[in-house]
Amino acid sequence: MAEVKILAIESSCDETAAAVVEDGRRLLSNVISSQIDIHTLYGGVVPEIASRKHTERINRVVRKALSDAGLTLADVDAVAVTYGPGLVGALLVGVSFAKGLAFAAGKPLIGVHHIEGHICANFLQHPGLEPPFPCLIVSGGHTTLARVKDYGTYEILGRSRDDSAGEAFDKVARAIGLGYPGGPKIDALSDEGDSSAIDFPRAKVDGSIYDFSFSGLKSAVLNYLNSCRMSGEEIRTADVAASFQKAVVDVLVEHSMLALEAGGEKRFALAGGVAANRHLRAAFEEACSARGVELFCPSPVLCTDNAAMIGSAAYYEFKNGVRHDLSLNAMPALKLGERL
Repeated sequence: MAEVKILAIESSCDETAAAVVEDGRRLLSNVISSQIDIHTLYGGVVPEIASRKHTERINRVVRKALSDAGLTLADVDAVAVTYGPGLVGALLVGVSFAKGLAFAAGKPLIGVHHIEGHICANFLQHPGLEPPFPCLIVSGGHTTLARVKDYGTYEILGRSRDDSAGEAFDKVARAIGLGYPGGPKIDALSDEGDSSAIDFPRAKVDGSIYDFSFSGLKSAVLNYLNSCRMSGEEIRTADVAASFQKAVVDVLVEHSMLALEAGGEKRFALAGGVAANRHLRAAFEEACSARGVELFCPSPVLCTDNAAMIGSAAYYEFKNGVRHDLSLNAMPALKLGERL
């Protein structure tokens, strides 16, 4: 059977990305145009600016992805694009461009769920990985613990009731003066701090052992900082960063291991931008190793937003006969398990 080549586009937040993926597992090209330097000036992503920059960059990013793969648009079998969740304006840039491209070239159009894409990044990194397996998806907008039952089929075990882990990282980083993006900066600063210096809370959600809550932890950090400032006590930002990060990591690992043990599984996967965090990866490696569990995690470049993961997810949609028409629209509030 001939290989299936997917041209994929991702523009859900502040990365303009395009990639060509073959048979869901082989990466032929992966182009990412980041806007981090721009949004750092504002302390976070400014949706209007993100949308404008996507509009400026998307054409050349797609052209480069095809060029890097040594292909033309005529050589690909389908055009895939993220349609949600994400920033509505940013999503619309990618969706509109992909619809026009697919229509002009006479190619099938496949809308892809961004969170499913994060999960599928593992298939690019680990070509031998097959469902079923449990997976923790932890990113700037989402913290979800799910069982991947099959390609495109998920059982939600737990999710954050308020802030996502990535959101908490960004807010705490801003509070201690690190700026945006918060996750990588806290990860780096934590190397200089004592993770046991401050006893921040590990929240549990009544009636749901797998759900997460990080707003209380964020508030505890803010209260600690305000208390120190009012009393004139020195604030050791490295200790705050390390102690906060340890509290987040402890909860993510604990809930994941509970789900893993309840299912009796011997494989576990991480996904999402926060999965690039070195301390989180190390903690999961230790916890999984102690239980004889094989841990799967994408490389950092495949953890953060990229189009390669969208191309991988789109391949399995393509194989299942999923096709979208020109009515495809952005769905910014989409949750894992929800589809068109």
